[in-house]
Amino acid sequence: MPSPKRTGLLATLDRYFHVSERGSDFSREIRGGMATFFAMVYIVVLNPLIIGNAPDVNGDTLGIPQVAAVTALVAAVTSMLMGVISRYPFAIAAGMGLNAIVAYVLAPVMTWADVMGLIVIEGVIMLVLVLTGFRNAVFNAVPVGIKSAIAVGVGLFLALIGFVNAGFVRSGAGTPVQLGVGSGYLDGWPILVFIVGLVITIALLVLRVKGAMLLGIVFATILGIVIEVFANVGPRDENNPLGWSLTVPQVPTSAGDLVSLPDLSLVGQFDLLGSWQNVSIATVLMLLLTVLLADFFDTMGTMVGVANQAGLTDEEGNVPNSQGVLVADALGTVAGGLGSASVATTYAESAAGVGEGARTGVAPIVTGLLFLGTLFITPLTSLVPFEAATPVLIVVGFMMMTQVVRVDFTDLGIGIPAFLAVVVMPYTYSIANGIGVAFIAYTIIRLVQGRWRDVHPLMLLVSVIFLIHFAEAPIQDLIG
Repeated sequence: MPSPKRTGLLATLDRYFHVSERGSDFSREIRGGMATFFAMVYIVVLNPLIIGNAPDVNGDTLGIPQVAAVTALVAAVTSMLMGVISRYPFAIAAGMGLNAIVAYVLAPVMTWADVMGLIVIEGVIMLVLVLTGFRNAVFNAVPVGIKSAIAVGVGLFLALIGFVNAGFVRSGAGTPVQLGVGSGYLDGWPILVFIVGLVITIALLVLRVKGAMLLGIVFATILGIVIEVFANVGPRDENNPLGWSLTVPQVPTSAGDLVSLPDLSLVGQFDLLGSWQNVSIATVLMLLLTVLLADFFDTMGTMVGVANQAGLTDEEGNVPNSQGVLVADALGTVAGGLGSASVATTYAESAAGVGEGARTGVAPIVTGLLFLGTLFITPLTSLVPFEAATPVLIVVGFMMMTQVVRVDFTDLGIGIPAFLAVVVMPYTYSIANGIGVAFIAYTIIRLVQGRWRDVHPLMLLVSVIFLIHFAEAPIQDLIG
């Protein structure tokens, strides 16, 4: 007998978000939203460390507590907005890599108010590109094989982030990266937490236990707290290379440690026109292009990768009705500037929620509500160490790696660009760089092969734009 149809609010939500239609249910969506939150909550701690202490052209800083508050606020609002508008399982927060551009490229040449104004302008431009159909047209112009490669590259990028954040992989004395510390060995309690968490997560996944990734995070966090209580490991620094990489897992000991009021004084502290007046137009345009390209293609890569993993793409590798995703993402960028939280963008860590079964916009709404809680309940950001959350990223990296079978490596015009997309993303720590190199390689190879008709005009245009972007430094030197 067919199961009885839902009635009332749940039935309305089910229809609106296509929960049953996509083979999901509300318990999966809630677990998925929680898994995504725990996989990306590090941004509330890390974003303030990157832009909170960075001085602008006048030597002024935003402040770590203030940036932490607006980071959580923007992530909460924009993730819920993404869920409602797009109905897809993508969460939004201040983008890693993008915040580094903001702190170390934009801030040194303009005030923080000007920086945030430039981000608002970039978000508005992005929104116009979406509403005019240009952004979707670029996405649709990409060959299927390269779209699949982008998903694989995002997966390897996530895996590398997981290994690095856990301290499993570090820079070496004679090599760019190595296993652990010193001469390439694993040592320290945090690494043990990471390894145990990874083993537990994989075991639960293989046994098809519901909530495997979330349970893995919980188990590893409890282990980390116990270890910290007895071993007093402390944070990682020059004098303590075997400490926790960012968050030291600690249980609150008083009500004051449990609840705090956020400082939202940075909201609205932006200037739309100041950057144009105080910096040369050529410099501003180049800076705007830098942020625009990084944001544009980071989102595209994330959307392709996560949607592929969730089985939400069509035969051409496109995301049906992706307009909502791109609109929400552009509004997120605007919100990031309005809130002084840096560029807010769609997070690849959303794949953690997809790994738990999330398929709809209910998951990012759950993620957003949890981020809202971090504004007041501090343990949500201070309890879970990187080493407990990052095993999820390794598992998700494996899941996304499976898309490689969809790439036709016998066609060198697809195979070589696909390979470059896969390796350049993790090697340069940038999704956008991998996409840019792949686009340029595809265009050049097809032209060399005499198959110029295979190159969509938008692919050619974007390849030229990426060439200009990659040559930005010498171009700026020529401009003076």
